[in-house]
Amino acid sequence: MSEAPHGAPIKTPGQLIAAVIAGFAVPIIIIVLLAYYVDNSTRTGAGTDSLSEAEVTARIKPIAQVEIRDANAPRVYKTGEEVYKAVCSACHASGAAGAPKFTNTADWAPRISQGFDTLLHTALAGKGAMPPRGGTSPDDYSDFEIARAVAYMANNSGASFPEPAQPASGAAAASAAAGASAATAGGASDAGAAQAAAAMAAMASVPQAAAAPASGATQSADASQAGKALYQQVCQACHAAGVLNAPKFGDKEAWAPRLKEPMDTVYNYALHGKGAMPPKGGSNASDADVKAAVDYMVSAAK
Repeated sequence: MSEAPHGAPIKTPGQLIAAVIAGFAVPIIIIVLLAYYVDNSTRTGAGTDSLSEAEVTARIKPIAQVEIRDANAPRVYKTGEEVYKAVCSACHASGAAGAPKFTNTADWAPRISQGFDTLLHTALAGKGAMPPRGGTSPDDYSDFEIARAVAYMANNSGASFPEPAQPASGAAAASAAAGASAATAGGASDAGAAQAAAAMAAMASVPQAAAAPASGATQSADASQAGKALYQQVCQACHAAGVLNAPKFGDKEAWAPRLKEPMDTVYNYALHGKGAMPPKGGSNASDADVKAAVDYMVSAAK
């Protein structure tokens, strides 16, 4: 049985010409389409984006920026967890530089046994490799927020300290301070947080009233004025009314035990804090101004 002969696909000269043209045209069209697809996105050479709007904006961005806040707006305090994550975790998360590691009960047990007041004072004044306030300033985080962070870390590491009392505002601050002072007589260790918060509230709310003139003849006029100004701005919040057992301004009997110590010791208390009083009264004043304020109060108590 014989097979039928195969017929050629190109039978006419026109078909031959069409096949030749298609043999050249089809590959060319495919190459053109591939080149168009590959080059469809915009590409730039190295360094050609340096004049883009985003790059120029980043280069001329000022190093320092001014943040305007409404002084009359109610302050929104950060939680202890927020302060811990923003500041304290740098060392306490890993236990760097001998810091008690977060949630490590063995590290925290001897510190918790000292009481909340001692922990708060250590956080505010600094200890060992830890700088005062964890390296922040009172403008960054208030004493109340630092106290919250201390309570947060301690309570997650075996303690059961109560949440620090939020500072009162306006006239309520004075009553809060009085309540904290009464709690001191009870000797309850968990009242320390409320006392410190009440003192800071009083410090923020006491009006800038004029104080009695200093009688120290040895003070220069400039130092005396600087000491008086700092007393009116910061110190009188506690010393004007004797908040938290602070020696009351002009009260010779209250100041007598303090004045038995050398003035360098009294200066040291003011500069580095003692008890519920934070370093420099929680201010950013210079050492010289703080000493001048001490001299101003001492001269009024002699």
